[in-house]
Amino acid sequence: MTALGFLYPGHSGEDDYPRIEQLLGSDIRVDLVHTDIGEDAHREDAHRVDALLEMGSPRRLAAGVEELRLSGADAVVWACTSGSFVHGWEGAQEQVRALARSAGLPASSTSFAFVHAAKEIGARRVAVGATYPDDVARLFADFLGAAGVEVTGVVSSGIVTAAEVGTWTEAEVLALARSADRPDAEAVLLPGTALHTVAHIPALEKELGKPVLTANQVTVWEGLRLADRRVNAPELGALFTREPVVQV
Repeated sequence: MTALGFLYPGHSGEDDYPRIEQLLGSDIRVDLVHTDIGEDAHREDAHRVDALLEMGSPRRLAAGVEELRLSGADAVVWACTSGSFVHGWEGAQEQVRALARSAGLPASSTSFAFVHAAKEIGARRVAVGATYPDDVARLFADFLGAAGVEVTGVVSSGIVTAAEVGTWTEAEVLALARSADRPDAEAVLLPGTALHTVAHIPALEKELGKPVLTANQVTVWEGLRLADRRVNAPELGALFTREPVVQV
């Protein structure tokens, strides 16, 4: 049994995690611990940069670590994109190092999961469709650029609360992906773990004709990577069906 631990901020798109667990098979367990987001999910400034920095602070993450340790997790991932990349490349690395020290386990975050997943499928150029305000979406593009992933375009929906993002339908998710796609992008990235996407990944990839990487999808894949597990799960998209790409 492989046990994956995730620290998830608040309550929005967490339904994706039991769905992924069902698709992965009976020998993988997905454990989710909710962290205190420090901001009311309905406040209009919830996706303000300073609020995001506080949401991913060491003390807030450490508060949920002990529960994951007791659950027997083999690895832990901070299941939040904006709460990691807003710290910048170096700051996000330190955030993960602190999480690993606190947990005594291999650790990562959704932001790094996107980087590793893009490289896994050989996507050097990507397009981003974000629900965030534009300034936050641009910080994600900067983070990807620091990792050597070229961003060919960024579309922002300007939504400031995770609660609103969590209500999006399949049609809205598809519309965001279509608007973000660019002819020269080798994959489309949909950041934001508040966005329900797992049930829609096959439709997204069929619609766009290319891999689509979504936040909750890559977060669980990252946990598996840390635990040295590889799972073939076509319903979770190209990321879960391809052999690793050797970068040259």
